[in-house]
Amino acid sequence: MKRMLSILILSAWAAPAFAAVGCDLNDPDRDVERLFPSSTGYKVRYLNVKAAGGEEMLARIEKRLGDKFKGLYETIDVPYTVYDIYRGTEPLGHIHGVNQKGQFGGIQVFLALDRAGVIKSFYIQKLTSRAAKDLRSKEFAAQFEGLSLPDFAGYDPLKGAAKPGAPAAAIKASKKAAADFPNVMRAVKKNLILMDELVFSGSKK
Repeated sequence: MKRMLSILILSAWAAPAFAAVGCDLNDPDRDVERLFPSSTGYKVRYLNVKAAGGEEMLARIEKRLGDKFKGLYETIDVPYTVYDIYRGTEPLGHIHGVNQKGQFGGIQVFLALDRAGVIKSFYIQKLTSRAAKDLRSKEFAAQFEGLSLPDFAGYDPLKGAAKPGAPAAAIKASKKAAADFPNVMRAVKKNLILMDELVFSGSKK
């Protein structure tokens, strides 16, 4: 059965303008069903830091990330596509992806989160890398399940490493993936921070 798609645009920009830097699921109906098997539908929101909190929010995000936003993928008005997932009228969680600069091009990292912000599934949609098979494996993805933003607080994207004992430090990748593993980890932390700032924090107000 085809899923009902309801689109809500929360931005001053038109949706087509998002194409250059946005991060959308290639096949939302298929991907939502795969990542949330019990869902019956979803809504789509387009959010950006400029509209939600401006320079103050951007500075807070960068401080929490431990790195500055830079490049085409991380301007203040970059659109973030949030898929709100439902079973009937009951909200189940969200799917959100971010673009991240990789060794040989852009990486698209999606997270399926429950209503509390806990990772249900990790999914790399786009990746050009010699280690693409390793980083897209079920074994690698499983390491992220059950983790949330506090578990990545000890991850330093500038050093490409987590503090010893931090939950993020337990996530490992093959030696072949050494070049892009830090980029993937930065993308996950960035994804979680953006969701906390743009979605979860707002829902608590």
